[in-house]
Amino acid sequence: MGRTRQAVLIILYALMTVKALEMEIIPANRVVAQIGETLVLTCNSTGCASPSFSWRTQMDNPLGGTVNNHRTYSTLTMNPVSIVNSHHYLCTVFCGEKEKKEKSIKVELYSFPSDPVIEISPSLVAGAPVTVLCKIPDVYPSDRLEVLLKKEDHVLLKKNFYADGSTNTETKTVKYSFNPTAEDSGKEITCVAKLPIANMDFEPKERVASQKLNATFGPQNTVITTSPGSSPMEGDPLKLTCVTESNPPPQIVWRKHLADESIQNLVENNVLSIPHARSTDSGLYICEVINLVTNKTEKATVDIVVQGAPGIAELSIEPSATVQEGENVSIQCSAESNPPPKIILRRKSDRADMGPYSEGRILLLPSVTFLNSGDYECVAENKFGKSKSEITLNVEYGPKNTMISVIPANTVKEGETVTMKCTSSGNPAPVISWRKKKATGEPEKIFKDATLIVQNIKSQDLGLYECEAYNQFGKEEKVVELLVQGRLEKTDQMIPLIIAFSCVTAVAVPVVAIWIYVSRKAKINGSYSLVKALRLKV
Repeated sequence: MGRTRQAVLIILYALMTVKALEMEIIPANRVVAQIGETLVLTCNSTGCASPSFSWRTQMDNPLGGTVNNHRTYSTLTMNPVSIVNSHHYLCTVFCGEKEKKEKSIKVELYSFPSDPVIEISPSLVAGAPVTVLCKIPDVYPSDRLEVLLKKEDHVLLKKNFYADGSTNTETKTVKYSFNPTAEDSGKEITCVAKLPIANMDFEPKERVASQKLNATFGPQNTVITTSPGSSPMEGDPLKLTCVTESNPPPQIVWRKHLADESIQNLVENNVLSIPHARSTDSGLYICEVINLVTNKTEKATVDIVVQGAPGIAELSIEPSATVQEGENVSIQCSAESNPPPKIILRRKSDRADMGPYSEGRILLLPSVTFLNSGDYECVAENKFGKSKSEITLNVEYGPKNTMISVIPANTVKEGETVTMKCTSSGNPAPVISWRKKKATGEPEKIFKDATLIVQNIKSQDLGLYECEAYNQFGKEEKVVELLVQGRLEKTDQMIPLIIAFSCVTAVAVPVVAIWIYVSRKAKINGSYSLVKALRLKV
C-alpha cells in the first residue's frame, strides 16, 4: 500500500512539472520591410517534444516565400520581398492531435531605394528655355510621396502624389521648365523627395539630389600634349593627351592618317597610350572633340615620328621562291625605320656588295639559271642599328653535265669486273637508269641506279652502254662503249703451240741460210749445183 501511494505521488509531481505548449513569432506582431530585400519570419515553440508547423496568409493567398521546418521552430523566407508579401501571416503550432496554438504577424511594405535623379535639358544657354526633371525611382506606396524642387533656396515646385492609386513600385517624375539667365550658370538645382508614412519605422524617409546649372560651350582651345615627345625611341612608352575646354564634357575620338590616305579609328578617350612604340606607330594623329549639345567639333593634330633601328617588314621573291630555269625573278625587301634605312640586297655567298637600293628595293635576276639558286639576304641599316633577313631561291632545271666514269677502264679482259658510274646535276635530283643496246640497236633497260657493276666480264658484255638522267624538266643521255680483250682461259693449252712454233723455227732458219748461200754462188759462176756444193762441204 505504501509503494502504491509513492508511485501516485511521483506521477502527480511529473504532471505538475510538464510545461504547457507555448509559441512566439519573431519579429512580433508587425514588421516593416523594403521591397527587394530579404525578410525571414521565425515561429518558435516550447512545451512540445515534436511540434509541427503550418504557415498561411489571413486571406489564404500564396505565401510568396519558402518554408523550412526544424525541430522546435519553423522559418518563412521571402527573398526578395515583393508586393505579394503585403499580408497578415499566421503560424500554427500543433502538438499531437488535440493541442495547437496560433499567432499572426503583419508584414508592411515600402520602397524608397535610392536618391532622386536630376536631368536638365537642354544644357543651360542664356535666354533659351530649360527643363528640369526629377525622377524618384521605384517608390511604394507612391501616394505618400512628396517632392520639392528648388534653385538654391528658391522653391520652384512642390508636388505630392496623394491621389495616386499605384499598387506596385513606380518611378515618379516631376517636371519644371523656366528661362534661365546668365546669372543662373553655376547655381544648384535641388530635388527633395519625402516618403512620410505614419507608424512605419524605416530610414531614410527623405532623399536629396543636387545638380548645378552649367552653361554649355565649346569645344575650344583644343591641343595635344605628348610624353615623352613627338619623336620617341622605339620601345619607349608613348602617351598622347587631348586637352580641350567644353561643357558638357565632349566626346573625344582619336584617329590616325595611314600611308594609303585612309583614316584609322583608334580609341574614344582623351588619352591615347602606346605601351611600346614601334616604327609603324609613326604618323599623323588626330584628336577630334565633339560637343553633342552645342553640336560643335574641333580638331588638333600631332605628327609622331618613332626613331629606332630598322625592322624588315617584308622579304619576298616574285613570282615565287621556287622557279624554273629561264624565268625572270625579282627579290623585294622593304624595311621601316626613322631615319629611313639603307637597304642592301645580295647573294649571301657573294662577298661583293651588290649596292644599296632606294625606293623599290628590288634585286632583278633575269632569265635565272641553276647558278642563281641559294640564300639571299636583305640588310637594313641606319644610325641606330641594323637588321637582317634571309630568303632562299630554289631554281628547278633539267639534268645537266651528265658524265660517265669507268673503273678500271672501258677496255678490259674477260673475267674482270668493271664499274661504270653515271653522275648528273639537276633540280629536283635526276633519276639515273642504265640501258644496253642490243645487236638490233634497240636499247634494253638493265639497271636503275647511278652505279652499274658488271662482274666476270664475257665477250657478250661488250657493246654500248647508255646512261639516262631524267626529271620532270627533261633528260640527258651519255654513252660509253665497253671493249673486251679475249684470252685463253687454261695455260696448259699453250704448251703444244709453243713446241710446234719452236720446231718450225729450227728447220726454217738453216734452210733459209742455205738458200741465200746458193743464190750468191750462182751469181758468181753463172750456175750452181746444190749437190756439188754439199759434197765440197763434206
